[in-house]
Amino acid sequence: MLSRVADAIYWMSRYVERAENIARFIDVNQSLALGGAHSQWSPLIYASGDEAPYKKLYADDYSRERVLNFLLLERDNPNSLSQCVRAARENARAVRGELTTAMWEAVNRFYLRVREAELDPAEVLRNPSALIQRVKRSSHQVIGVTAATLSHTEAWSFSQLGRLIERADKTSRILDVKYYTLLPNPLAVGSTLDVVQWSALLESTSSLHMYRKRFGQISPKNVAEFLILDRYFPRSMHFCVNHAEQCLRTISGSAPGFFTNTAEQTMGQLNSRLNYASIDEIVTSGMHEFIDDFQRRLNDIGEAIFQTFFFVPPMQTQTQSQQA
Repeated sequence: MLSRVADAIYWMSRYVERAENIARFIDVNQSLALGGAHSQWSPLIYASGDEAPYKKLYADDYSRERVLNFLLLERDNPNSLSQCVRAARENARAVRGELTTAMWEAVNRFYLRVREAELDPAEVLRNPSALIQRVKRSSHQVIGVTAATLSHTEAWSFSQLGRLIERADKTSRILDVKYYTLLPNPLAVGSTLDVVQWSALLESTSSLHMYRKRFGQISPKNVAEFLILDRYFPRSMHFCVNHAEQCLRTISGSAPGFFTNTAEQTMGQLNSRLNYASIDEIVTSGMHEFIDDFQRRLNDIGEAIFQTFFFVPPMQTQTQSQQA
């Protein structure tokens, strides 16, 4: 597969997943507000990893309207929901011939639904729930159509790889921020408000039902264990990394226990770290430190994937251009 095609498919999936996760982050804050909790909007900016561009635009104003505009509609924020959907469509259009008709139509519908909402920004900021639900449904449609209509060859593997890496990153970020934001006063543990807050966090990753099937009652430690180490829940950090490693092996044709490039090596090292970690060890050594290391490793993996599969040396680019 050509590097530019693999790159576009990989990033198309990442941007679709990123848009959905932005919607999820906002949804959990809305749920906390409705549940009577004090809704803090600044943690959403930290969870997105976009503190610097936010401060450049809005300084220290973390009002609800500013944060929502930045995350949903801001054209000067390349990671806003609207810009992510636009970027996903541009990547899809660049390789339209490699996608199924159903895939292209699903991505294009996603884009048009967001564009329609952008026509009335005041309504979006007043009541973001309508757009949030529309985005989650559209993302699920893209994922479902891709799984059902695209041959499960290299293109499929790159699509899955992008989605899983993005999902792992965002799960780690929302857990990192919310774990400390929601750590309660000892007197509040087990209270109705405490349960509402942690339930909202689980809802932001669509994990509340599966969490309750495994653990029953809600506790911060069990929530962290489920979102970090669960091997079977598709939004846990461990699940995403494990399946992303399988995608890399499918692309490279490597056998388990071996690697043929830096991307496989770094992904395998992170997967091994999660395979043998325990929640007690993570809590003792520091939740933030563990997640910070996880995000650093994910960044290294992203760079290794670029260098291994997408980067075309200038000399090679020139040669290809001359041959064309």
